Amino acid sequence: MTVLMVTGTGTEVGKTVVTAAVAALARAAGQRVAVVKPAQTGVGPTGRGDVDVVAGLVPGVTTVELARYPDPLAPATAAARCGAPAVRAEHVADTVWGLVGEHDLVLVEGAGGLLVRLNPEGETLADAAVLLSAPVLVVARPDLGTLNATALTGEALRTRGLHPVGVVVGSWPQRPDLAMRCNLTDLPDMGAGPLAGAVPEGTGSLGPDGFAEAASRSLAPGLGGTWAVDAMR
Repeated sequence: MTVLMVTGTGTEVGKTVVTAAVAALARAAGQRVAVVKPAQTGVGPTGRGDVDVVAGLVPGVTTVELARYPDPLAPATAAARCGAPAVRAEHVADTVWGLVGEHDLVLVEGAGGLLVRLNPEGETLADAAVLLSAPVLVVARPDLGTLNATALTGEALRTRGLHPVGVVVGSWPQRPDLAMRCNLTDLPDMGAGPLAGAVPEGTGSLGPDGFAEAASRSLAPGLGGTWAVDAMR
């Protein structure tokens, strides 16, 4: 796997920390890793964006941010409001291909959910994934409603001929309720791939060493980690 797209079932589901966790596992295995953020919204020119968060958690990664818009909106809308050029799926694909030759893994973190518009023409992260023929990792919430959102995301991927490699719960609470515990069992049946891990809440506040250790415990063996469901109950 050279390119992996990371999308979410919505916004604020933990995509950045999951992206960093996958990057940390790859770095621990000696791989050269790049992380691409096609569109950063809701952050000013000097603010700390998602790729900055990843770089702080996983030293040694290459980070690329293609566009930044100050309003916390969908990229297409945020670009229009500030009069800046919108991101194109082809630009995302070209950037990734330019990184592939010098990296073993290129991670592409979307904004919001899979079908959030990048530009007025309606292109999305899914369109970039199609151009790249890249598999997609889905990050989901743990709570009530996540099964439907995950199923819709998986269906959208499959109808475009894209391969969902699995689902990671982006922020698993210390005291999960009944719905969350049941969701952990049911998520693999939602059509977005197997359950590939659950990242404990607060993991993103750890330092690099602690984060790398947590990443190895939080993700399933298929992503390079040693995670087990029983440890999260």
